[in-house]
Amino acid sequence: MTKIPNIARSTSYLTLALIIQKVISFSYFIILTRALGLEVMGQYYTAISFTTIFGIFIDLGLANVLTREVAKSPEGASRWLGNVIGIKIPLAVATFLVALLMAQLLGYEPLVWLLILISAFSMVLDSFTATFFATLRGLHTLKYESLASIIFQALVFVFGGVALYFNQGVLVVIFALVLASTFNFIFSFRALRRELKTPWYPVFNRESWRKIWLLSWPFGMFAIAQRLYLYLDSVLLSNLADFHEVGVYQIAFKIINALQFLPLAFVASLYPAMSAYWLNSRNQLAVSLERALSYLTIISLPIIAGVFALDQAILDIFKAGPEALWPLRVSILALFFIFVNYPIGSLLNACDRQKKNLLFISTVAFSSFVLNLFLIPRWGALGASITVLLTNGLMFILGIFEVNKIIKYNFKKNLIVVIKSLLAALVMALIVYLGKNYLSLPGAVILGGFTYFFSLYLLGGFSRADILSVKQSFKR
Repeated sequence: MTKIPNIARSTSYLTLALIIQKVISFSYFIILTRALGLEVMGQYYTAISFTTIFGIFIDLGLANVLTREVAKSPEGASRWLGNVIGIKIPLAVATFLVALLMAQLLGYEPLVWLLILISAFSMVLDSFTATFFATLRGLHTLKYESLASIIFQALVFVFGGVALYFNQGVLVVIFALVLASTFNFIFSFRALRRELKTPWYPVFNRESWRKIWLLSWPFGMFAIAQRLYLYLDSVLLSNLADFHEVGVYQIAFKIINALQFLPLAFVASLYPAMSAYWLNSRNQLAVSLERALSYLTIISLPIIAGVFALDQAILDIFKAGPEALWPLRVSILALFFIFVNYPIGSLLNACDRQKKNLLFISTVAFSSFVLNLFLIPRWGALGASITVLLTNGLMFILGIFEVNKIIKYNFKKNLIVVIKSLLAALVMALIVYLGKNYLSLPGAVILGGFTYFFSLYLLGGFSRADILSVKQSFKR
């Protein structure tokens, strides 16, 4: 039986690795944008978004099933892995070919088609790497995945940086992804051989595949809807507007994506607790959700206010023009809904409402598609940003209505926290906006951070007991 401290330690490894990986990734994005320009960056991320969407059709929820079944029965890990690999080999070949064919049918110019071709190699390698790491997760071994996530991003940073230093084109730059994906594939394969004591081979058995598909299809449908929701907007921008608009939109997208490790790390520990409370203590479940929403509100609102206060300075970092200003402002407003949707989704999963989550993400993905078809031809990147804000708000409304059917919690407490946090954030934004004229940018940000938490403390947004509780959580 796996000891709880080992699981906690593994989770800590992965959380820390995720933070480091996000820092390296965001730094690399800034360098890429400044070096290549928004239009070329639009081509680069169109290719990545395109293959990222297709990548889910290689997995179709198989990784989730593999982790779960290996965790239940470690002695059957080799059998499960062999069956999953047997399914993924034909899926990988078919998906690779269909992705290239679809890129041709959409009429992408030769350079973008080549970028998609190169990115598709990474897509296939990354899918098998995810399968190897899914098996290791089932064995409660996350240290290899944690280390690999950092090395992967570091390799992309180094090889891509060298290509930029020698003024190589975007085709050479994107090869950094293939090199890093190749390393990850070899590293994960060797790690699995070390940890998995019994040999395994790809299994091609229709009856076994049918049984696995019956288990994996709910995960697969959710993953497809989620992947379409997250990445289809960039592909639609490239077709309905132009690559410059994709580059403009990616600035806000990358900022939001870089910050999502905060709610991700938060719900990593919250989800098991919610699962236990659903069985044993419904009142404590309500309290947990209330606190989670309050904490993530307190974190998200000052970030939003800070971006508004420093919007032009942020765009200067990326060498972006004024056309990127409103897409950034509108997109960052969605950060509040993105953050609070994490604990709501976790609660629904913990309370056996997975099908509701699938329904909601499918509804939101379809709404995003329709809105983008209407708004992108009119306003480009700003239209896509408006869609992000509206659909994340829709996801929140759908989720919170479903939560109210499951538990009774004090929504007014959360609303009061929102109001107090918003007031403190506005004070902070004013201090940062004025302070940047007299201090360095980091100095203005630090001063704003102190101002926010001091203002929130005076407003009663949190107490000394909350501070001690967070401090004790970090110690644990």
